[in-house]
Amino acid sequence: MSQSQSSKATSAVRKVKLSRKSLHERVADELRDQIISGTLKPGEKLAVNELALSIGVSLTPLREAIKLLAAESLIEVMPNRGARVAPVTVEQTRALFEVIAGIESLAAELATLRMSDTDRAHLADLHEQMRSHFDDPSPVHYFECNRQIHDKVVEYARNNILTEQRGKLAQQAARIRFFALKNLGRRSEAMQEHEELMQAFAARDPDAARRIWRKHLIGSGAHTIQLLEQG
Repeated sequence: MSQSQSSKATSAVRKVKLSRKSLHERVADELRDQIISGTLKPGEKLAVNELALSIGVSLTPLREAIKLLAAESLIEVMPNRGARVAPVTVEQTRALFEVIAGIESLAAELATLRMSDTDRAHLADLHEQMRSHFDDPSPVHYFECNRQIHDKVVEYARNNILTEQRGKLAQQAARIRFFALKNLGRRSEAMQEHEELMQAFAARDPDAARRIWRKHLIGSGAHTIQLLEQG
């Protein structure tokens, strides 16, 4: 094979690999959204054939997607028994939010000191968008704005280690946060806490930002635990 032919063959292989990776990641995104929104419920066994058909893919990228989500602790793979959506337990929720509250409250403190005026304006805009969806019958748009605010606060902290560690837990936290925000009572409290955070950012007060965001996240975890204990 000539050097030119070899180069073309290598290029083709790379394209195939990139395409395959992109596909199973897109499938993982779809499954992740269904798990976070509760379409796929905690403890539900995955009917892989039906899922592959509904998403429009073969079993191979679906299985690869399941591996990705198992690494995120959103799916449990059971030897010889298939896979299921990971259950949400009181113990897991308490432990998760103790850690997330520490990480994200530190992010809020650092972000207050490090964000630009443009960053601050973008957060304020997301906050207003979230407020506009407060009374929506479905929490989907409200939750999406909420998620973006949490993500941006971490991004604007500009600490790679913090971002990496939070990223390992972010999807688990998003699922529980979505569960909590479906309750209008908690949504009202959360909205007020977001408002207080924006005020702390505007005042450039890192201590207040840290305290408010820790209270916000501990509150979300405690509310979810209460709902779980009620059954």
